[in-house]
Amino acid sequence: MAKGGFPMGGGNMQQLMRQAQKMQQDLQKKQAELNEATFTAQAGGGMVTVTVYGTKELKSIALNPAVVDPDDIEMLQDLIVAGVNAAIKEASEAVEREMGKLTGGMNLGF
Repeated sequence: MAKGGFPMGGGNMQQLMRQAQKMQQDLQKKQAELNEATFTAQAGGGMVTVTVYGTKELKSIALNPAVVDPDDIEMLQDLIVAGVNAAIKEASEAVEREMGKLTGGMNLGF
């Protein structure tokens, strides 16, 4: 045993540290890529199209003019909410899936 109670074999520890550093770099790179990626979802059969960034920040909302009915604002509001929620869900699932590939399925809270 080496000083401090740890077994000898610093080479294995150094390799483990290099692997951990590479994994951290890979995770940071993938996170940056996913943050810039966009995810699009539709609601109401394509009447509302919503795009969000991987950061779950809203990028755009496109409305088909046919869905704009001044007498039925509630339906339009519901479609927008549904579209935003679907796009955010798509972004979340993509981030979880891609980060899971790098972490071997370890849940690290991404």
